Amino acid sequence: MSEKIEVKGIYPALVTPMNSDESINEEGLKKIIEHVINGGVHGLFILGSQGESFALNPDEKKQVIEISVETVADRIPVCVGTGMITTAQSVKFTRTAKELGVNSISVITPYFISPNQKELLEHFKTIAEAADGVPVLLYNNPNRTGVSISIETVIKMAEIDNVAGMKDSSADLIQTMNYIEATKDMDFSVMVGNDASIFATLLSGGKGAVAATANVAPELIVGIYESVMAGDIEKARELQYALFPIRKAFKLGTFPVVVKEALNIMGLPAGPARKPVTGLTSDKKKELKNILQKAGLIK
Repeated sequence: MSEKIEVKGIYPALVTPMNSDESINEEGLKKIIEHVINGGVHGLFILGSQGESFALNPDEKKQVIEISVETVADRIPVCVGTGMITTAQSVKFTRTAKELGVNSISVITPYFISPNQKELLEHFKTIAEAADGVPVLLYNNPNRTGVSISIETVIKMAEIDNVAGMKDSSADLIQTMNYIEATKDMDFSVMVGNDASIFATLLSGGKGAVAATANVAPELIVGIYESVMAGDIEKARELQYALFPIRKAFKLGTFPVVVKEALNIMGLPAGPARKPVTGLTSDKKKELKNILQKAGLIK
């Protein structure tokens, strides 16, 4: 069995680059992985919401894992989202991810259906057991799934040896702080999934962030984390506010296309999002380009 690891730092919620025909762009994926590693990130989070896991078939997901693990080559940990609607599907893909050599897995709450907390607990427990020692991160994203993980469920899961932490994308700082407070004496890491709350979460005892904007501005977001760790609170606050315009740009298009459009503008081949999501209008692209210029990410 793998040892329980401490999950901490900045993990980009990596995009899945695609060609114009919506096939996986393998070379594009390699380039963007190198981009974020060069930006100093502490880990890689693949096949999450920003990675369009909901739009990929099992073979494509396997393809993304294989390329990511090979490209990273043990330089940083690789975490992969294996949560699906049913427990059986999640278990099957969790075992596949383990065989492909990932360092940890993330399990989002089932979507479309609305399981109660007892059902959710059994779902998570079964997947954690199937992970067979691979560290597990719970993934709370109620705005997209309609289901929120209760404090009680998190505490029960934190008691399991290979459950290492959680990603909270609730965008509710009080909720995130409740998770942190409830597990502060346990071997459990709370990572924030809302990029606007990284600074506040770190000051509240969180261990890091899984950030979509870290695809675009990895150095900036790593700077927030490292400044807090060094005790330079003013610098960390300054960087968080510098990130705000990039995070607020998400409103320019349908999730998850804006981060891909930003990368394309920066010369990194993210390609399109899967339809029905389409690209930005020319006016919105111009607005996004201005935001990137002001942030110093392009000339």
